Amino acid sequence: MQKLTPFLISCLLVFGVAACDNASKTAESAPDPNEAPTAPSAQTTQAAQQDAQSEVRRRQLDADIRAREQRNNATGGDTDRAASDLASQVRSKLEANIPKGQLTVNAKDDGSVTVAGTVNNQQELAKIERLAKEIKGVKTVVVKATIAPPQQ
Repeated sequence: MQKLTPFLISCLLVFGVAACDNASKTAESAPDPNEAPTAPSAQTTQAAQQDAQSEVRRRQLDADIRAREQRNNATGGDTDRAASDLASQVRSKLEANIPKGQLTVNAKDDGSVTVAGTVNNQQELAKIERLAKEIKGVKTVVVKATIAPPQQ
């Protein structure tokens, strides 16, 4: 037993030294904090935009909206909703159905929602009020959006 204890301690020390030997790797692979961040490439930006406008993303947004509505129905809170909750749900609904629009949504505790920004055509502009009113708790919708075709 007297010979085993020093052997175990020395093994632990050797193992500890070997494990901690390469600590400088994290500093070498870390980005330089003094270096300015680079902007994403045009391809990366295009891919992100296509992903945000994809059918899969629209289905995800619709599923999120349905899940929120189900939670809201379960808690019985379909009449008195927080303004931030209304704004978030209306924003998701509009993003899912008007993907290339650039819209902002503001809501008040009384259930009134104001949608501003730009859409690409008259059909999208006409959809805004109908889509916003599909969200429970929205009582009135003020549309301040305008039509601005996409720039190429």
